[in-house]
Amino acid sequence: MISPRHFFTEKLLEWNREMNTRNMPWKGEKNPYRIWLSEIILQQTRVEQGWPYYERFIQHYPTVAKLAAAPEEEVFRLWQGLGYYARCKNMLAAARQITNLHHGKFPDQYEEIKALKGIGPYTAAAIASFAFNLPYAVLDGNVFRVLSRYFGIETPIDSTAGKKQFDTLAQELLPKGASSEYNQSIMDFGAVVCKPQQPACIDCPLRKKCVACHQQLVSLLPIKTKKLQIKKRYFNYLLVNYKEEIFIRKRTDSDIWQNLHEFILIETPAPADFTTLQSSEAFQQLFGKLTFEIDRVSPPFKQQLTHQTIHSQFISLTVKKRPDLPGYTLVAKNSLNNYAFPKTITTFLESNHLQLF
Repeated sequence: MISPRHFFTEKLLEWNREMNTRNMPWKGEKNPYRIWLSEIILQQTRVEQGWPYYERFIQHYPTVAKLAAAPEEEVFRLWQGLGYYARCKNMLAAARQITNLHHGKFPDQYEEIKALKGIGPYTAAAIASFAFNLPYAVLDGNVFRVLSRYFGIETPIDSTAGKKQFDTLAQELLPKGASSEYNQSIMDFGAVVCKPQQPACIDCPLRKKCVACHQQLVSLLPIKTKKLQIKKRYFNYLLVNYKEEIFIRKRTDSDIWQNLHEFILIETPAPADFTTLQSSEAFQQLFGKLTFEIDRVSPPFKQQLTHQTIHSQFISLTVKKRPDLPGYTLVAKNSLNNYAFPKTITTFLESNHLQLF
């Protein structure tokens, strides 16, 4: 009688060869640079959203050397809208590592791949297996879900014990000489069959030996111990217009949206109208007795991040005398398209067609 493990691998590969119709431009790719690029883009990003970004990056930077030599501002502009901008910063750093330390050749050993900036065990395993067919099992959200349901594992996937248990199991299931095909199969299976919500259990080829299916645990697995805490933040952007120019700055603190640009920002602990904002210490430190005219206050904007909800409003002010605002730079309004901004600001700009009210 075939064991649950052999049944699992056999049926998974059979499903991949006969029924898997999931299409992605990087699927079957053997170029490690392109595999790496797709994996970085897909971190915290849906395939449908990341697909056009992948194609644009390949068009602009067809090789890792081209990416390494690209101006930072240009790369961030191309990344704009994907979020999690630390990925972009790390990607540039890794491209330069490859150029400087590996003479422009993408490393072909797991440990060397994992040593690149921004590459963890999962991404290293994906590149190593897909590009070089090395025996490393991938372990992403899809894989955790498939393994926990099929084998009925109730150990939390975000615990130290759980990570070790799933890592060991995933590596043991890896068929010899077929790591690339197997890894692609289980990732695709989790994405289109063993989905987080409404999985296709009725048509699942693993159903016969799936513990979760037989014990009605599908909706309960996988288990996580930590509940995501969402923090609310309130951003008040001041669009200070001086002649045909406006003040912006680059975010450099270790906070969200590092290396992106923004207008003058006052963050408040709760929603604030302009009267409240004007009386705040932060506003007084910035403008003091400066004379200005209020042009308009925007309706609220909202951007949902993984751990934060950003509520923003935009207040347009006109000044006749140029204020001294350390850290901020005056730029022409018609040049704003040359700068990379967070999504909440680009949404505002697009809604106003760059007219800034």
